[in-house]
Amino acid sequence: MKSAAQSWKSPLGIVAVAIALTVAAIVTGLGATVERLVEPARFAMLRHDASGQLLVVEMDAESAAAIKRWPWPREYYASAVDHLLQEGAKSIVFDVDFSSSSTPGGDAAFARSLARSSGLVALPTFAQRTRTGELRSIDTLPLPLFRRNAALASVSIAPDDDGTVRQAPFGTITAGTPRPSLSAFIAGRSGQADSFFPIDYSIRPESIPRLSFVTVSDGHFDPALVRGRAVLIGATAIEMGDRYATPGWGVIPGVIVQALAAETLIEGTPVSGSWEVSIAVAAMLGLVLARARSAIGLAVATTAFLLLFCAIVVGFQAFTQCSYPIAPGILLILFTAATRAPRMIIERFRTQRLVDEQTGLPNRPAMLEAYQADQRHYVAIAGIHNLGSVAAVMGPSVTAEFVLRIADRLRLAANDGSVFRIGDNLLAFTLGTHDDVEDVLLGLRAVLLHPLEAGNRKIDASITVGVALVGAAGIEVALTNALLAAEKAYAQGRFWMEDDTDLEDLAQSISLMGELDAALSGGEVYVHYQPKMSLSDDSIISVEALVRWTHPQRGNIRPDIFIPLAEQTGRITPLTLYVLEQTMQDLAIWRAAGHDLTAAVNISARLVAIPSFNQSVHAMLDRNIVPATALVFEVTESAPLANPEAAIKALQYFRARGVGISMDDYGTGQSTLSYLRTLPLTELKIDRSFVENAHRSRADAAMVRSTVELAHELGIKVVAEGIEDVGCLEFLRSVRCDVAQGYLISRPIPARDIASLLSAPIHIPAAA
Repeated sequence: MKSAAQSWKSPLGIVAVAIALTVAAIVTGLGATVERLVEPARFAMLRHDASGQLLVVEMDAESAAAIKRWPWPREYYASAVDHLLQEGAKSIVFDVDFSSSSTPGGDAAFARSLARSSGLVALPTFAQRTRTGELRSIDTLPLPLFRRNAALASVSIAPDDDGTVRQAPFGTITAGTPRPSLSAFIAGRSGQADSFFPIDYSIRPESIPRLSFVTVSDGHFDPALVRGRAVLIGATAIEMGDRYATPGWGVIPGVIVQALAAETLIEGTPVSGSWEVSIAVAAMLGLVLARARSAIGLAVATTAFLLLFCAIVVGFQAFTQCSYPIAPGILLILFTAATRAPRMIIERFRTQRLVDEQTGLPNRPAMLEAYQADQRHYVAIAGIHNLGSVAAVMGPSVTAEFVLRIADRLRLAANDGSVFRIGDNLLAFTLGTHDDVEDVLLGLRAVLLHPLEAGNRKIDASITVGVALVGAAGIEVALTNALLAAEKAYAQGRFWMEDDTDLEDLAQSISLMGELDAALSGGEVYVHYQPKMSLSDDSIISVEALVRWTHPQRGNIRPDIFIPLAEQTGRITPLTLYVLEQTMQDLAIWRAAGHDLTAAVNISARLVAIPSFNQSVHAMLDRNIVPATALVFEVTESAPLANPEAAIKALQYFRARGVGISMDDYGTGQSTLSYLRTLPLTELKIDRSFVENAHRSRADAAMVRSTVELAHELGIKVVAEGIEDVGCLEFLRSVRCDVAQGYLISRPIPARDIASLLSAPIHIPAAA
């Protein structure tokens, strides 16, 4: 049986999740909101003219100007009825209130015209509130002398909760009697009182024939416009009010809404389909969508299926007048894509993280992941010393082919056939037991003596190999030792050497760490700062603290040498506290000068779970040298957290105090997305290996773009490091990255130079 996790990853599982989310959206009202948003587009796709069977007689501004009285004398209505019936009107329906008396002569004249109409005239009835704010209503009917010779039809139309009219009744009950609505009366459709139908707003209002009331009352109109048509009389002049909001057409007169409702029923009685059918149709498309294998494919398929689903629903409505809701299908397709996308991002991150882009070989993180267990075997590193020359002469494609040909030959010696590219000119693989190493490498040397073919040329490979035992120290230490052995072999002109770092190198490391305490107190260790620039306004908003050590005899010692040694020998705590103290002091000076900066300090993943270290940091924060909000702790993602539960709790405590938490080197480590879920992050720092070529590499661009989008969805700020050219910076702006850091902006500089840098605008060269 499949596990729950495996089921979730399957297309059926993804669609099941999407269906659950869609149902939840419908229940919570989100579906109705989406339906209303897409209504105008649906009607636009079905645009068509009115049937021509209905004529609207407008009580318009022209008529009001001609009659010059309000209410209009009812002699005018009588004259209009007589002229319309004389010219062959099929029926006449008024959207005009006749519930109160006018002049005796006018009322009598109108009553006589109704008596002559042979029952072809319908007058309005409606219910209205007794006063504003009350629920009680009274029924309003025409005067009794008018009701004797006229039919009664309801003009009640109730807008939805957002003030928009979307449906009309088949009929209502007034004075205890069911009455057809104006639209049902005109179209000759029957229906249950207080039941409703959707108005078809795809009908163009301007396509409904119209006459001005005054021309009808005077008898000055073309009889052909009236003959055989139902006539609807009502107000369209703005000053008469009676206007409603509609989807697609904005605010239009009530009589035109009534006309559109009547035209809807003239075309046939519309039927509303269930949202369950919409979900079922969309689910079939979702099963295909859930199988998408690339981000581009997912985006294209999502767009195509959204259009296809809408076309299916709208097409079905056009041929059958059955209107199914669109929102459930749209939501299900979008939820399917949203459920599939995180899995694709995880897969893409994993591919990017574990594969060398140039050659497709597994990379250093892939090797660390493959060989985490303590195994009693040997690891070998092959250094390709003429790779730079090959690259300069042959170009990148031939260089990649050259590396792959070397990897092919190394597989002959590899214990499990796997070869990893752990550096630009470094390939690594594992060997068997110590007794096998020498024989295997002698055979490998004989194979490598023959030139390799790349780019239709034969090229000699200059290679030396270093070998180290993978024991309790783990694969990372073994790789470091094997690299040192390879460098020694090259220096001594030998093909291979075995690691012997437990002798002289170890002694030098111990000696160097013994001098660290004195270096801290003697001023040999100091802090430089690399500025970080906001991409929204090109201002320096933060700095990263970078430790430096100038030894009186050995000169400048690289951080990548003494920091790992400090971690291995347990001296990383005083070094980190020293850097934090110095950073806070420098921050206090800058902030006192009016520079509202923050500063990031690197915190080793091994420290955050150590109670004594955390206590020292909290004590430092308690001194209030600067606000805790001025600090950011950068935790490197490439190293696993020691005691994850304690580390996460500690970071949460720091975050609660206001300290920002950043994940450094994002994308190169072993945890990737899991840290986003568990750590209280405020910042994500994308590793330079993905950033520096993002404007040239589609793969790197896709990862950086998706990382920025994912971080922003989670409310996390994104910092990109390693910016060295303008093209890269402009790409980062285009994907809405928040902060940039790199040599293009500034190299790491002493604290005294930060203030002067802040006082002058950053100068970024123009793109070529």
